[in-house]
Amino acid sequence: MECISVFDMLKIGIGPSSSHTLGPWRAAERFIKEVKDLQLFDQVSHVKVDLFGSLSLTGKGHATDYAVMLGLSGADPEYIPVDAIDSSIQTIKENKQLNFGHDKIIDFDPEVDIVFNRNFLPYHANGLKFTATLDDRIYESTFYSVGGGFVTKENEDSLVSEMSCEFPYLFNTSDELLAFCKQENKSISGIMYENEKSIRTPEEIDYELMRVWNTMLECMYIGCHTEGTLPGGLNVKRRAYDMHLNLKGDLLYETPWEWLQTIRKTKVYFRQILKWVSCFALAVNEVNASLGRVVTAPTNGSSGVIPAVLMYYLVIENHKAGEKEIKQFLITAGVIGSIFKKGATISAAMGGCQAEIGVSSAMAAAALCELMGGTPAQVTMAAEIAMEHHLGLTCDPIGGLVQIPCIERNTMGAIKAINAAELALDTDPLNAKVPLDKVVNTMWETAKDMNNKYKETSEGGLAVAVNIADC
Repeated sequence: MECISVFDMLKIGIGPSSSHTLGPWRAAERFIKEVKDLQLFDQVSHVKVDLFGSLSLTGKGHATDYAVMLGLSGADPEYIPVDAIDSSIQTIKENKQLNFGHDKIIDFDPEVDIVFNRNFLPYHANGLKFTATLDDRIYESTFYSVGGGFVTKENEDSLVSEMSCEFPYLFNTSDELLAFCKQENKSISGIMYENEKSIRTPEEIDYELMRVWNTMLECMYIGCHTEGTLPGGLNVKRRAYDMHLNLKGDLLYETPWEWLQTIRKTKVYFRQILKWVSCFALAVNEVNASLGRVVTAPTNGSSGVIPAVLMYYLVIENHKAGEKEIKQFLITAGVIGSIFKKGATISAAMGGCQAEIGVSSAMAAAALCELMGGTPAQVTMAAEIAMEHHLGLTCDPIGGLVQIPCIERNTMGAIKAINAAELALDTDPLNAKVPLDKVVNTMWETAKDMNNKYKETSEGGLAVAVNIADC
């Protein structure tokens, strides 16, 4: 059984895409480590990168070329100053060189050395191959970005957590997870917390969970306070700024946490609640679309759902909630995401948008349900309801950009998650007809049946119905 940590499902990185940006970035880092481990690093004089399949078809719109260059330069997506990205890329383009591994200057012309190949490699839709020129030979290494920032190498048997671990409670399915909850008389988050303690100290877990949340909060804050037009050529106007301006009124604040406190003082009529949740989701994904720093939840393209639903709980449902509830929410969400990762996919290039927005909505629904007093069985039911009503959702980004329809889909996923949690809380799990494991299997079968043009290739759906020229 695979050990997938909560922090594997909730990664901090740069937008706009976990599979097309963060994944290739991490693959470039792994390539550098590989040549160093093989004691080939000092011999490298040149590197070429071939992008295949979906990485090629929508790579420009998802900044895959930027990610590869930054990864090969040794930059860390968790900590690189966002404002430094454009200048770093411009320097590489102008000089036709990069600082390989942040250790040696090598020749690198992005126009020549990053090749977009439309053909697909056999293992996964998101393939990339690094070719290094050494003193006396060529060295090649192929990787796959399999969704959510996860990366695997060609011929690896399976994808496992980057941390070696032996969880005390190993599960691949929700049935196995629920059995542990019953056996130990623990919540879903309680079981997963014990797993996390096998690889981190409680202090490390708490610190990292709050780092994830603070990144989410900052992302919402930035998105709600930034106006203008998103990059990429579609001329999409940011909407979170104006929506937030109308919702907040005259309330004053200076920090993201003070901002959260002031929102608690606003009206909570149904219409305002819908607008606030939508505003939070829009804000995150507008930041994501601008190469901002977000949390994959479980992907960058679906990164707005979980923050929006958690923020809803904090500012609407429970004004007394704080760090304890935030950590519980994130742990529960991560557990549910891992079940989809193990049993199906979180890659839109493999499963369409059901694998991103659908999974994120299920994660958020489950987490909200647990915070609102749901039993473990009701929590998995909430996840099932949310995913059930995203089955078959296609991925058809216009211009290969995570803007239309991706940003609005996060608002829909968040609203569905809240509704799913409420439905589960009012339902006896014994009366449920569709268990979570069945919907996970169904999602995977639907993914396999789905035409490739609806799997993040921009070759079907809205991506061909609407042209960039029309925008």
